[in-house]
Amino acid sequence: MLRYIRIGFIGGAPPGDKGGAAVPEWITSKANSTVQHVRKLMASRKYRYECRAFVADGTKLVEEALRWGLGVEALLLREGVDFPVPPGVRELRMPEGLMKEISRMETPQGVLALCRMPEPEPLELRPGSLILDGIQDPGNLGTILRAADAFEVPVVLSDGCADPYGEKTVRATMGAVFRRPPLQAAAEEILAQCRDRRIPLCVTALSDRAEDIRRADLKGCVTVIGTEGQGVSAPYLEAAQRTLIIPMSPRCESLNAAVAATVLLWELRREM
Repeated sequence: MLRYIRIGFIGGAPPGDKGGAAVPEWITSKANSTVQHVRKLMASRKYRYECRAFVADGTKLVEEALRWGLGVEALLLREGVDFPVPPGVRELRMPEGLMKEISRMETPQGVLALCRMPEPEPLELRPGSLILDGIQDPGNLGTILRAADAFEVPVVLSDGCADPYGEKTVRATMGAVFRRPPLQAAAEEILAQCRDRRIPLCVTALSDRAEDIRRADLKGCVTVIGTEGQGVSAPYLEAAQRTLIIPMSPRCESLNAAVAATVLLWELRREM
């Protein structure tokens, strides 16, 4: 039997908040503090990083979050949904109409998780890594992280990238963000480590001196890929020892960033 109790924030309390009571809750109003917290986590990157929390929406994503131990603190479940709630995880139930108010999915599956964001790790740049420069589209970023997880290639997010813990990005990763959280670092730090550790830097760009990626020796390098429209930013272009190109039909101008990154990831994987 559900207990009807009002509590405070759950799953990464807002700054200055000391959290609510550790008991279940039946939520019926969109004015509920936890509902407002979830909606703000989905909407604001700044708020996510202040709270060190984010939202996973959908059965598959929540299962992956629980499986890989990424600090699921609470489950928000639609009334009538049968989903196992592990010990120590708070269970919050709500009617279908309220779930539709919260979820951004066209057809909500009725399962959301409030997850703790991993603590930031210092950059330890590894040869064979892929650097993402300015990948702003959440769908592209999530797809790249999913492919990088499949090929087991380390990824570092550089300046201007979308938030890997934004709701759209998390959904596009299909759980990869839980299995292999990406590092995040400024271009200056990445370039400094390349210099200090003598790691060759490659960039993908149109150039008269660009090498065909199929014949390039990428072993021991780190490689930067930029956006379809803007390409790789100036600091990386200026510091690069080598420029790479993906050969394609002359009638095609460019590849989508996620597609180009997947081709590059395959080549990096072959060099491991």
